[in-house]
Amino acid sequence: MRTSAWLSWLSMSIAILLAVTGTVMAAPVIDQLRLIAPAAPGGGWDQTARVMQQTLQRAGIVRIAPVENIPGAAGTIGLARFVGAERGNGDVLMVSGLIMLGGIVMHRSPVTLHDVVPIARLTGEYEVIAVPVASPFRSLADLITALKQKPEAISWGGGSAGGSDQMLAGLIADAVGINPSRINYIAFSGGGESLSAVLGGQVSVGVNGLAELEPQIEAGTLRALAISSSERLPGLDVPTLREQGVNVQFENWRSLVAPPGIDESARRRLERTVDAMVHSAEWREALQRYRWIDRYLMGPQLATFVDADEQRARDILRKLGARDRETNGVTDAGPYPLLVLGGLILFACAAVVEARRRQAKVDAAPVARARAPIALLVVGVLLHLLLAEPAGFVIATAVLFWFTARAFDDRHPLRDAIVASAVSVSAYLLFVRVLQLSLPAGVLARWL
Repeated sequence: MRTSAWLSWLSMSIAILLAVTGTVMAAPVIDQLRLIAPAAPGGGWDQTARVMQQTLQRAGIVRIAPVENIPGAAGTIGLARFVGAERGNGDVLMVSGLIMLGGIVMHRSPVTLHDVVPIARLTGEYEVIAVPVASPFRSLADLITALKQKPEAISWGGGSAGGSDQMLAGLIADAVGINPSRINYIAFSGGGESLSAVLGGQVSVGVNGLAELEPQIEAGTLRALAISSSERLPGLDVPTLREQGVNVQFENWRSLVAPPGIDESARRRLERTVDAMVHSAEWREALQRYRWIDRYLMGPQLATFVDADEQRARDILRKLGARDRETNGVTDAGPYPLLVLGGLILFACAAVVEARRRQAKVDAAPVARARAPIALLVVGVLLHLLLAEPAGFVIATAVLFWFTARAFDDRHPLRDAIVASAVSVSAYLLFVRVLQLSLPAGVLARWL
């Protein structure tokens, strides 16, 4: 009996050991996976990246997962660096989402989500409208009343310009009959800065994700006026916008992208890693703790969803009257047209001096020809300004360089065209990839 019991115990132990070992071996273990949050610490992207860090390490899926913050311009600065510096790297992921889509539209970013590899949509989150406890606004009705009286006097503090916070503020204004372009929205680069401004009374009202504001709401330092969900959330005594007469339901979402240029095996490994994470007990617990909505989506459906939501973001921002690189025409292309124009003025002055010098030496016929360089320069400048936004930096600048070259030597038009094109492409890559400046790509966006 003792031998039988011992053998039974040994068999059970071996079975348990094999099961545990099999489970561990099945997990796609990675030695190191860098996580990039394209925002300052304290915001939703940073929070997502750090929860992922803890989950991946505790679940034994990744040995070490360092987090790196790259703040600025609704994540488009981080996106540009990610595309330029991480190309072909299969050991890094960046948090992305609706806010980045809004930033791309708002700033006319030359680098878009089409330039990266979509891996997975992770979570959704409702947004909260909140004020400090000392605020005179005791309810959403108080806020709307003041907003209708003088919209510009109410300052809204939230995340990056063009992001989900600004979208929601504009949608609320539109729903209550106020021109969304009159919303006085103050953008902050991270959730921490935004929260400090709200708590310090630097803005009239704050807009942010529930997970970022709930601790302050529970602590009694913030008063939640409304939440953007369709129904009240269990355990949270905050009325929805709809039940207070504002017909708006809104949800932010976050996703993960990989750098361009990774091979198929690296992409599949990253997908397996993320899949293991979202099915882990640690991740399920995080979803409950932060009240994130499980919006896990992977594969071709993800790309379709991103394209559709980009159009939705574009429609919302157009309704809000977003002006940054959206409606100001050529001047929105940045400072480079003015710099180029200044340089051309110098060229024109030099051409005039040269024409006058020649005029003293030749007869009237050559003098007429001497005026041609000035005319070519003027045409080049005008075409550059007209083409800068619709055609993009490369084409507009190539045309400008070609006319400038023709103004001084008209004997080699084909050679000048080739050189102008090469210089324009090189300048674009230098400004965008190295200096991280935002320039319009125009019709060549897909290739640049």
